[in-house]
Amino acid sequence: MNYWLVKSEPSEYGWEDLVAKQEDIWDGIRNIQARNYLKEMRLGDQVLFYHSGKNKEIVGVAEVSSEAFPDAKDTENQGWVAVSLKASKALSKPVSLEIIKADDRLGSLPLLRQSRLSVMPVEKNVFDLIIKMGS
Repeated sequence: MNYWLVKSEPSEYGWEDLVAKQEDIWDGIRNIQARNYLKEMRLGDQVLFYHSGKNKEIVGVAEVSSEAFPDAKDTENQGWVAVSLKASKALSKPVSLEIIKADDRLGSLPLLRQSRLSVMPVEKNVFDLIIKMGS
């Protein structure tokens, strides 16, 4: 199993939107590195859901429910892909970027080095620690 983090501005599409739909397509990604990560996602992989923008915090956990497929919004046939995500659980306590930056054990999180990337891998030990912090 692999672990991931996806980012979204909550005013555009937030954790509550995914929870309301229970399962939804994660599309519209237009960065080559993020696209390549989408292609690596496998059924059942666990995904941290991060709210970018004002609050900057990990708020929930989703699961990959469908592996990469052509993004229907790719009207110019540029090879963009999407995946489907299913909401699993909200964190009891959101884990803020401030908390992440303050904990040396989370230093390998790509969010700290590539803050603009909207899809990124997460090491299992980091994923587990974030889940523990949010419980």
